[in-house]
Amino acid sequence: MRHQNSGRKLKRTHSHRKATLAALCTALIVHKRIKTTVAKAKETRMFVEKIITRAKNAVATESAPDKKDVSARREVFAALRSKVAVSTLFKDIAPKVAARAGGYTRVVKLGRRLGDGAELAVLELVDFNVGQEKAVAKAAKKAASRKKSASKTKKNADVTTASETPEKAVKNTPENNAGSPPVVTE
Repeated sequence: MRHQNSGRKLKRTHSHRKATLAALCTALIVHKRIKTTVAKAKETRMFVEKIITRAKNAVATESAPDKKDVSARREVFAALRSKVAVSTLFKDIAPKVAARAGGYTRVVKLGRRLGDGAELAVLELVDFNVGQEKAVAKAAKKAASRKKSASKTKKNADVTTASETPEKAVKNTPENNAGSPPVVTE
């Protein structure tokens, strides 16, 4: 029986589970979004939120720019085991979530994986919408190309019209509309 044993074993030993969660947290902090199973995402969420809170509180207590909370950095490094992740956490993420009172991550379920049927999810940092920036840029580019192609289509519609045969088109130019016969192009 569980009897108040919190957390998931993830079918791993203690050391393997600890290493897995550290790797997932490091990937989340560096990339701001990861795709994994639902169970791992929920367990990683609990682990990473404590680390982000520790970094946020350390950044809040640092008054001078040259003063660093070395103890907090060491504690976070002991959990993450990555210098890049620790520096990203303290430089980028902690100042951005300083006003947030928790809930730094979100789990979005994706459905089942084809190979083994495992439930997949995306674990992402709430204040960092990495995919949204790309989608907005792509939508703006698509709208600009639509506008451009619409103006080209309008010009082409003014210049050519269909004749009796599909292979031939008649040019409607101001000279042709003045009474001269239409010019047929092939």
